[in-house]
Amino acid sequence: LPQEVEALVSHWNLYINLGGFFACLFSVTLFGPWSDSVGRRPALILPTAGMALQTAIYLLVMYLELHVAFFLLGRLLSGLTGDYSLILASCFSYVADTSERRVRTFRVAVLEACLGTAGMVASIGGGQWRKAQGYINPFWLAFAASLAATLYAAFLLRESVKQKKESKLFTLSHYKAVYRLYTAPEQPSSRWKLALYSLAFFLIVTVHFGAKDLYVLYELGFPLCWASDLIGYGSAASYLAYLSSLAGLRLLQLCLEDTWVAELGLISNIAGLVVISLATTTALMFTGYGILFLSMAATPVIRSKLSKLVSETEQGALFASVACVQGLCSLVATGVFNSLYPATLHFMRGFPFLFGAIILLIPAAILGWIQIWDSKHDYNNFQDASLSPS
Repeated sequence: LPQEVEALVSHWNLYINLGGFFACLFSVTLFGPWSDSVGRRPALILPTAGMALQTAIYLLVMYLELHVAFFLLGRLLSGLTGDYSLILASCFSYVADTSERRVRTFRVAVLEACLGTAGMVASIGGGQWRKAQGYINPFWLAFAASLAATLYAAFLLRESVKQKKESKLFTLSHYKAVYRLYTAPEQPSSRWKLALYSLAFFLIVTVHFGAKDLYVLYELGFPLCWASDLIGYGSAASYLAYLSSLAGLRLLQLCLEDTWVAELGLISNIAGLVVISLATTTALMFTGYGILFLSMAATPVIRSKLSKLVSETEQGALFASVACVQGLCSLVATGVFNSLYPATLHFMRGFPFLFGAIILLIPAAILGWIQIWDSKHDYNNFQDASLSPS
């Protein structure tokens, strides 16, 4: 019976995740570009209301003991209104609208730190609450939070799009706007930069999600054999990387270009994963978590770089595509890393972390190459300007 339950849980999780992803793929690429015309507030009201509806359906399933298929229904309805992906896209677009180019990277990093802090609070507090009172009461908090976000976006949030205009919602032009970002950008050099930055973002986030999924399994097994309290501390340590990366980013920006800060963040990520892959003691495992202190500095830099490659009227379309890439990262990470872990247990339990560290060498090379190319290009432009007659 336990094996049958585990199999059913695995299958329904797959159905729910795939259903939500494909529904989001359709809606985010529709609502994101639409928000460039009508404003960010509608693109924040819709997904938060959809998440409140999803949570309400989940509560009904638990109270009335309905079939588990209703979970899929709730996920699909939330996905069709944009779900978490559209919230991310709209929030990052809002930050891009309201920040100057020189401070945009730090503003994006602040938003990512908020995500990490919220994840830490939910992980620690939600777990203890579930143990004390079961599953239903924490879902009431999730419902209240989603409803509060909806009301805030509807009545208190200021609009960030300066020149709003009417635009039809259900039209192919919104999908074409996302397509044009990568095929016909305003600057020809932006096309390959957008593609390379997107690839680097995909690899970094995939490794982040994949490693995060395996931390608890790795800590439960031999030789670490952690109890629940140590697992909670480990989870908190992994989330603290968001805050330490924010502080490190702010300090390093005083003396380094954003790209080199991202490179240091990737070095921190690679070194931390290597140490964790070899960890056989609690001290060594927490040392690995400590080395990851700057590991979340690369993604805000990439988001900021992407934002600066497009115009002000394309921020929604851009971050909609980035949100879809992030959703794909979650699916790929789950499939690859959760398959790799049992397949490599017989020769190295920490091999998936080592594999992730090797993968991160690719985005490190991409970011370094683009920075060197930009430096040479700027130098050549400076030489041409200095040699031209006044």
